[in-house]
Amino acid sequence: MDDNKRLCGYYNYTVVLTYLGMLIGFTGIIFAMEGAYRQTIICLMTAGICDMFDGTIAATKERDVREKKFGIQIDSLSDLICFGVLPALFTYHIGGKNYFTFLAACFYILCTLIRLAYFNVLEEERQSVETGKRTWYLGLPVTSAALILPLFFEVGGSIPTMAGTIFSILLLIMALAFILPIKIKKPYLAGKIGLIFMGSLEFIALLLGLGLDV
Repeated sequence: MDDNKRLCGYYNYTVVLTYLGMLIGFTGIIFAMEGAYRQTIICLMTAGICDMFDGTIAATKERDVREKKFGIQIDSLSDLICFGVLPALFTYHIGGKNYFTFLAACFYILCTLIRLAYFNVLEEERQSVETGKRTWYLGLPVTSAALILPLFFEVGGSIPTMAGTIFSILLLIMALAFILPIKIKKPYLAGKIGLIFMGSLEFIALLLGLGLDV
């Protein structure tokens, strides 16, 4: 037990990237509220990069049971902000703050919350009987928003007036994919390289100013 710690929580290098990703996600929320949508998407992708490597970094240190449970919880809480609230608020603002975008954003956040909470339950159960890494996901991972939204942001440059409708429908589809009990196998090395390559192209396009002119 470590009830006499000076501060609650953990602050070693295994969680620093998760904390940083959350702060970047919050920065993206501020950008969305100010109408700086390109910067919002850049923050979303950067938070996705942090999430991609935080587990790898955490695995380099021997952690006790409480540290591992804390890691599961803090990662999902960060994901809720970065890949739940951020995309929802982005869509609500870029869509003109109407009823449709509001309802789509609400449904998306709710499904993200349910997906992450259920994942935490399954992951704690898995770690209680297994020692290795998980090999599949149940439902689409919420972090996929860091690749899907930037792609639509970039290819939607020719129809900026439809941005609100496009992103609202996209949120609804992703939200359903989050909670459908479909087994998705984790990508191996080749798949990870492909995702990194795709993400790199999207990131470069954003920095070059391609996509929606908003």
